Amino acid sequence: MARPEKEAVVKELTDKFSSAKSIVITDYLGLNVAEMTELRRQLREAGVEFKVVKNTLATIAANQIEMEAMTEFFSGPTAIAFGEEDPVSPAKILVDFAKDHDVIEIKAGLLNGEIITKEKVQSLAKIPSREVLLAQAFANMKAPLTGLVNVLQGNIRGLVQVLGQIKDQKA
Repeated sequence: MARPEKEAVVKELTDKFSSAKSIVITDYLGLNVAEMTELRRQLREAGVEFKVVKNTLATIAANQIEMEAMTEFFSGPTAIAFGEEDPVSPAKILVDFAKDHDVIEIKAGLLNGEIITKEKVQSLAKIPSREVLLAQAFANMKAPLTGLVNVLQGNIRGLVQVLGQIKDQKA
């Protein structure tokens, strides 16, 4: 790779490290082409970019944004998933994929500029999606209103039953 191409890759990685909401660093050694294609497809559908990177270029990019602690994870075959929109998607997809494919190993992650361990990446993957969390919040807000409606209907229902009984007695 020529020097201008390397500089372009470093600049791209620096931009992605700075702008991504979450990053998951993985070791992909042992995945065949079909498995790698399937992983890329799943990540792409979720709006996650997945790049195989050279460790030296990733180290230079991490040093440029003053994230030297991240450089310890750039050894061996390294691929990085960048979550631009949803910070949970890269972790969720990679952890699920790693369950089925033992060869892929999650090394670490970056969430909102902070380095997180492999264990924290796995716990991040257990968080429900944004849509599920919104639905749960809406259901929790709706529950008291539903209860109030049922209580009010109970009084009306009781009044109708009493009036029905009075009607039956008079008939």
